[in-house]
Amino acid sequence: MRQKEFKKGEIVIYRSPQGPEIQVKLKQDSVWLDAHLIAKLFDVNRPAVVKHINNIYKTGELDKKSTCSILEQVAADGKIRKMNFYNLDMIISVGYRVNSKHATQFRIWATKTLKDHLIKGYTINEKRLLQTQNKLKELQNAITFLQEKSQHGLLSEQTSEILNLLSSYVKTLTLLEQYDRGKLTAVKKSKSKYVLQYDEAKRIIETIRKELLAKKEASELFGSENENKLKGIIGNIYQTFGKKELYPSLEEKAAHLLYFIIKDHPFIDGNKRIASFLFVYFLEKNNFLYRKTGEKKINDNALVALSLLIAISNPKDKEILIKIITNLLS
Repeated sequence: MRQKEFKKGEIVIYRSPQGPEIQVKLKQDSVWLDAHLIAKLFDVNRPAVVKHINNIYKTGELDKKSTCSILEQVAADGKIRKMNFYNLDMIISVGYRVNSKHATQFRIWATKTLKDHLIKGYTINEKRLLQTQNKLKELQNAITFLQEKSQHGLLSEQTSEILNLLSSYVKTLTLLEQYDRGKLTAVKKSKSKYVLQYDEAKRIIETIRKELLAKKEASELFGSENENKLKGIIGNIYQTFGKKELYPSLEEKAAHLLYFIIKDHPFIDGNKRIASFLFVYFLEKNNFLYRKTGEKKINDNALVALSLLIAISNPKDKEILIKIITNLLS
């Protein structure tokens, strides 16, 4: 990676060991490339880049108004033409979709840069900090929590997943830009149409138990309930106060279901596995497990990391964990 002084004009933001130097535009606190230069950066054809950009906009992963800008550019014939330029958010999104050696090198560089950025801290304009104080405090608490817990022995093999959780959660920073533009909108909370019943949950757990016993991956005590604790947990996620649900959204119900089963130990053996399975089952029954792209909102490896985080966490960290899970689902 080669850097020059950040000022208006052209700069070099990235160069792979074998790749080209890419001259880019700096505008509105971001860097901008057209589709041709993005293709050059990742060593692929321009149509492939355009296809990925269109899909990114189609699925709503990024907003076109904030990531695409029409800028004047000197064409090969010497004439000035207006062209679509895309900011760093789009460049990174395309870089994680393109299949090429240069794209792989870029992903390695981007992941390392993100990790360094998160570990060393981040700086934010003081005015913005004041305007979004509560949201930033939540973000800072979550990042600090994940960084501290990543040092725990049980999570020694989950470093990449902790980083992925940090990466996903740090997208909350985009709220700052939306605030500045007067476009800040609250995260929509979904309603749960499917209601998890205790008897149904018990049948599911028994099915899992038989399958794991057949594969010799569980003990006879797997899924043995302690004093109807599971029944109490399921009742808790649907409890009301003053005729209003304590956890009204689907995201909150799912997050508390995962947390309570792991933390309250309703079973003699298998709490984390049962919690993870019922969490996924609950989301799937509500048609809320997958994103529009077909990817799971929280993949299996990330779910393992979250389960371990809950297991080793202090009860005082409950709200941080719930916010992390609900934000990832949203």
